[in-house]
Amino acid sequence: QVQLVESGGGLVQAGGSLRLSCAASGSIVNINSMGWYRQAPGKQRDLVARITSRYGTYYADAVKGRFTISSDNAKNTVYLQMNSLKPEDTAVYYCNAAAPPFFTWGQGTQVTVSA
Repeated sequence: QVQLVESGGGLVQAGGSLRLSCAASGSIVNINSMGWYRQAPGKQRDLVARITSRYGTYYADAVKGRFTISSDNAKNTVYLQMNSLKPEDTAVYYCNAAAPPFFTWGQGTQVTVSA
C-alpha cells in the first residue's frame, strides 16, 4: 500500500505562483509513475501532469509552459510548480501514484486563483 500526503494549496491572485507537494510512503518501491490531477466543481477529474522514470514528463495542453512537475527521490516527494496562474486553474488538485495494479490518490488540496 502507498500513502500520499499533499500540501501547498491556497488562494493566489491571477499571475501568481504556488508549489504543491506530494509525499509518498509505504510500498513506494512499486511506484512507476506519479502525477497531478485536478477537478473543478461540476467537472471531471483531469490529468494535469505526470512524471515517470522511463518516459519523463507529460503535461496537459492547458498548463504547458506554466506548470512544472518534478521529483525528489531522496524525499519520496513529487512537486508541481505552478506559475502564471489563471482563474481557470481553480480546482482541487489530487496527487496520484501508479503502482500496478494499484492506483492511489491523495486527499486533495484546494487551489483558488482570483481574478
